[in-house]
Amino acid sequence: MATATQLFSCVLLISCTLFHVARPELIITLVNNCPFTVYPAIQPNAGHPVLEKGGFPLQTLTHRSFRAPDQHWSGRIWGRTGCAHSNGKFHCATGDCGNRIECNGLGGATPSTLAQFTLHHGHKDFSSYGVSLVDGFNLPMTVTPHEGKGVCPVVGCKADLLATCPEKLQLRSMGGHGHVVGCKSGCEAFGTDELCCRNHYNSPQTCRASTFSDFFKHSCPATSTYAHDSPSLMHECSSPRELKVIFCH
Repeated sequence: MATATQLFSCVLLISCTLFHVARPELIITLVNNCPFTVYPAIQPNAGHPVLEKGGFPLQTLTHRSFRAPDQHWSGRIWGRTGCAHSNGKFHCATGDCGNRIECNGLGGATPSTLAQFTLHHGHKDFSSYGVSLVDGFNLPMTVTPHEGKGVCPVVGCKADLLATCPEKLQLRSMGGHGHVVGCKSGCEAFGTDELCCRNHYNSPQTCRASTFSDFFKHSCPATSTYAHDSPSLMHECSSPRELKVIFCH
């Protein structure tokens, strides 16, 4: 006959197994509403796996969905634009990751709009997410959660800032002689410690907004626009079923 201890252990095992199975799967969907092909890129933070080989083409008015890891994962997603093969080499005008279609964990060139994620953390299976313009802007991008509980807002930047980007921040194609393809951060454009929040300025007390970060914030208030932007705009949404990243609106 089973002892009380054995019965308790069995119930505990079944409960834990059911809890594990009951965790709903989380789907990440990337949607391209831009009138051109976007090459999404995915970079995990250190120690986390690469998803979807780190990048792929996404034709206009199409989407791609994939299952997120069931365990804790953090990383970033951005869109690469102006991508083409030339002289046997693949290259993107913005967001390029070492001339590769599949970034396989590599970071991207700035300026680029970034969606940042921390999935499956905390006691209520939180997923945190935000859109950052700290490294500049290349595409309108939002993150929309579905079926989560708690603080689950839509965040990001729907405006096309390429049309209004200050001349000093403009990144142009064709070696600077073509059309505007990106809008640089003040840090990238001028490289000062103050604008880059480096050295003496690397703290919440000394890293402040600038006229350049204010340009981004005014157009896209639901984004972070400099290194110590407060609040961080990383939201805690409990057990969402889907996180949808939309390029262009």
